[in-house]
Amino acid sequence: MTRQHAIIFFDGVCNLCNGFVQFVIERDPEGYFQFASLQSEAAQPYLKKFQLDENALSSVVLVENGKCYTQSSAALRILKKLSGGWPLLFAGILIPRFLRDGLYNFIARNRYRWFGKQESCWLPTPALKQRFLS
Repeated sequence: MTRQHAIIFFDGVCNLCNGFVQFVIERDPEGYFQFASLQSEAAQPYLKKFQLDENALSSVVLVENGKCYTQSSAALRILKKLSGGWPLLFAGILIPRFLRDGLYNFIARNRYRWFGKQESCWLPTPALKQRFLS
């Protein structure tokens, strides 16, 4: 039986997004999540399949069980799979989406100003390379 994975696509030049990826890796001991930057070649077929445009760059995108989740829904579903107390935050899914996504979009619009931006995408260490799509 093939082990199931979910894929997290993230803005590869965003410091906040890169920090989130590292946060997930540390709390995902089973290696459920795989990763790729939204700017990568690996992301392009998924962006087309789910009809996501360049606006997807302001969102984390989760592909899980053949479905695509963006913005707060993606973030909450990711937290649900992590070790520790993080799955408790999935209760936030009960908050109406327009409110959750409003807060998410406010942070996304300001992420470069608040957290900075890298000149190029973050590269994983050799030990983590297998968890990244290429």
